[in-house]
Amino acid sequence: MKILISNDDGYLAPGIVALAEALMPFAEITVVAPDSNRSGTSNALTLDRPLSVQRAANGFYFVNGTPSDCVHIALTAIMTERPDLIVSGVNQGQNMGDDTLYSGTVAAATEGYLFGIPAIAFSQVNKGWQHLDAAAAVAAELVLRGFPELPSPYLLNVNIPNLPRSDIKGIRRARLGKRHSSEPVIPMRDPHGRDIYWIGPPGGVLDGGEGTDFDVTSKNYVSVTPLQVDLTNTRQLDMLAMNIQ
Repeated sequence: MKILISNDDGYLAPGIVALAEALMPFAEITVVAPDSNRSGTSNALTLDRPLSVQRAANGFYFVNGTPSDCVHIALTAIMTERPDLIVSGVNQGQNMGDDTLYSGTVAAATEGYLFGIPAIAFSQVNKGWQHLDAAAAVAAELVLRGFPELPSPYLLNVNIPNLPRSDIKGIRRARLGKRHSSEPVIPMRDPHGRDIYWIGPPGGVLDGGEGTDFDVTSKNYVSVTPLQVDLTNTRQLDMLAMNIQ
């Protein structure tokens, strides 16, 4: 089995190292990840400058670009054979609800999906890397399990509670929840007295009802959410038929 691994925390992040080590015993892995943290870059591709690729002592490739850049370059320039699966993560912190629209972790998986390759994004619910070994073990279990019931390619978003493996109750399917609007930006001044702004934290949970990823993980289960790229509002498309042919 050939697996491409990427992330948005950077090639030195503990999450990607743990994931690679967990998959290495049963897969031929290639790791291509950003040279530094690129969280929140969504599906951005770098088009205003050339990108460089370097290789670390551990064999990981790193790119001075976004997670989507990394997967794109891996598939079209680095790998000589098409991988069977693309995995992204393990991310430091949850990618649930509206987070998936901004997430570089999910974006790396999405880029592979757009190339017609099954892809899974893995994240821990809380930051800090607590019980990362358990998260990597869960990721390996899901990769080995496979998803033969799903049409290929599939795109899955997985969130794993920061718990010992023995305390994780199991794995459940979940729909995306929804957050309130983001908190306001944080205004500051730079050393020259100019106004600068930090993007504020994400909003709190608006829809964390039964069956959402927020609900499932709060009950100490791993959440698995199938995603799709088609953003068409089919209901409104039908409504437009009244006036637009």
